[in-house]
Amino acid sequence: MAETTDRVRVIESQVLSDDWYLLKKTVFDFRRADGSWQRQQRETYDRGNGATVLLYQLATRRVVLIRQFRFPAYVNGHDGMLVEAPAGLLDQATPEQRIRAEVEEETGYRVGEVRKVFEAFMSPGSVTEKLYFFVAEYDAASKISRGGGIEEEGEDIEVLELPFDAAMAMVKRGEIVDGKTIMLLQYAALHVFHGASSTP
Repeated sequence: MAETTDRVRVIESQVLSDDWYLLKKTVFDFRRADGSWQRQQRETYDRGNGATVLLYQLATRRVVLIRQFRFPAYVNGHDGMLVEAPAGLLDQATPEQRIRAEVEEETGYRVGEVRKVFEAFMSPGSVTEKLYFFVAEYDAASKISRGGGIEEEGEDIEVLELPFDAAMAMVKRGEIVDGKTIMLLQYAALHVFHGASSTP
């Protein structure tokens, strides 16, 4: 991160927590649009960057999602069992390498080509993480294990193979509330399944 730019001058940075990920408090001067400098402070949570993928089958108009427990959602009034697209932190790997490994661990599908469709900051007001979004085709032969994640890491993942239209209906009914998953499903509606009909 650049300490000084033509708009930002970092004055002081303090580590508040370095337990699971890195939480810092930073004091900086910010040059406003009128040219004046204003002192501000922010807390940032750095958990690294990540990648996510939507597995799809064009001929049958189906997608693979997962369901797992998310404690932060639980403490904010949800039952915590979120339906999501597979995802994971990069951990020094490239986005393509990481998402291939992650989707195999979580879903049991081994995919070859993954296609990056965009990048996005998911919560830029406080979290530094940038996500790399991918789509990839799968078929029955791609399934090499049951998936389910890594038990030692606390993962207990249910694999869901759904009709694409059913997944979109789940978004509409509020049954899918994970941001990255909604973004990938909407991308698929516009660029993957648009105009494609299901096989009888």
